[in-house]
Amino acid sequence: MKVHLRKKKLKSGKTSLYIEYYKGHTTNSKGKVVPLRDFEYLELYLITSPETAAEQRKNKEQLELAQQILAIRKAEVYQGKFKIQNNHKGKVSFLDFYEQKKEERYQTKGNYDNWDAAQKHLERYCPKHMTFNEVDVEFIKGFKKYLDTVAVTKSQKKLSQNTKHTYFNKFKACLNAAFDEGYLKENLIKKVKGFSMGESTREYLTYDELQRLSQTLCKIPLLKRAFIFSALTGIRWSDVNKLKWSEVRDEGMDDSGNPTFRIVFQQKKTEGVEYLYISQQARDLLGERKDSKQRVFKGLRYSAHMNLQLLRWCMAAGITKHITFHSARHTNAVLLLENGADIYTVSKRLGHKEIRTTEIYAKIIDKKMKEAAYLVPNLNIE
Repeated sequence: MKVHLRKKKLKSGKTSLYIEYYKGHTTNSKGKVVPLRDFEYLELYLITSPETAAEQRKNKEQLELAQQILAIRKAEVYQGKFKIQNNHKGKVSFLDFYEQKKEERYQTKGNYDNWDAAQKHLERYCPKHMTFNEVDVEFIKGFKKYLDTVAVTKSQKKLSQNTKHTYFNKFKACLNAAFDEGYLKENLIKKVKGFSMGESTREYLTYDELQRLSQTLCKIPLLKRAFIFSALTGIRWSDVNKLKWSEVRDEGMDDSGNPTFRIVFQQKKTEGVEYLYISQQARDLLGERKDSKQRVFKGLRYSAHMNLQLLRWCMAAGITKHITFHSARHTNAVLLLENGADIYTVSKRLGHKEIRTTEIYAKIIDKKMKEAAYLVPNLNIE
């Protein structure tokens, strides 16, 4: 970028002083080269044809002031290019900057909810008017300690290892961005080790448990249909809840004479469009087709009452595991792998962006294989 002081003669007879930022050029749709420029009008003016000593002195003062502003602007460009901390940026509020970075994620849908949740803890820990000039290693270590020993959930429970990992990573991303944009002269976050990722327990139902659940009365039939549908398809609660009839495709018979059904929907979590074939039994759970704009599971909603009824339904089926609606998705992944589906297919059906996310389920299967080695009773060998 090149920065120049420019002059423009006005109709009033005065000459306006402004700064031009030249950012190179581009080519428009007609193939014409177009320069890329920004302008900063200084509201400083020269008398075009000074006649008195006073007017000449006034012009000199205005021009000197414009030159000083030009020098500052050139320094700011230099600081941005070579990542030198800008003194003005050092006075920016850390929490205001975090808010800005969070809102950028809202525009791109990039983990906005996690950024928002982490912000609530940052606001409890960080002084409201703290600036980047005050950010140091002790501040960073202090937030890590806060997450580890002080922070609690809405239900007043300590944060899980993975939650601490997630929140600290958002804090880390904010500080990395601050360094890249010249708010910090040193990337301090590199001096503090974050939280390691914990291995979470993924509760799921075995085939026998799912069978028992299917044959057990549930106080809310709609909940039962939705949960079993999720277990048969692997679709998340959020996508089951918002599923509309326009997204359900009855595609007729395939070459073998079997009916084919598919749902085409946009995942709420990843915003990726999924084309998912479902079984006849899964389609039957949806019931008769209704208006295309209507929700398939109309009346289903997330609530403490619904969660309680899910647990009571499981208990009635003799299942003592702590089952949530998301357990249905875990159940689908495990059942697919146990019945011969390869991990790539399972990953695609679940809509995972990375295969390593699906590999967690493969570890569950390996554990079951090891347990199976001891199912056969010991022999009396002589």
